[in-house]
Amino acid sequence: SLSQPEREGIFHRGPGLNLTSGQYTAPIAGYYAFTTTLHIVRREPRRKGQGCRGSLRVLICVQSRCKHNSNLEAVSRLESSSGLFTISVTGTLYLQAGQYASVFVDNTAGSPLTVQSGSDFSAVLLGV
Repeated sequence: SLSQPEREGIFHRGPGLNLTSGQYTAPIAGYYAFTTTLHIVRREPRRKGQGCRGSLRVLICVQSRCKHNSNLEAVSRLESSSGLFTISVTGTLYLQAGQYASVFVDNTAGSPLTVQSGSDFSAVLLGV
């Protein structure tokens, strides 16, 4: 049976997504399509003269292990300006029953970042 969304404005079906931890746990083994879109505000560094350049990696990792060939990732080069930008990651991962996937942000730029509301993370079972 279909259940109503737990929060207004969120499409949520199935037991796998934990909104508190930000983890999706696979109910059965199979191939899952994952996607995340993060809206990020980048602020200027606190100390003048501190470099703003660098990169931002967004990853979707299984069991918090962000190893090559077992995660999805996108890299965005950050320029010197601050402001709002969007970065997305989409792809397919195989999860065993009970394994979880979650989103990680690796900020090498040194300037503070804030993930804005309206960002999303989803998983869909494609097949076993």
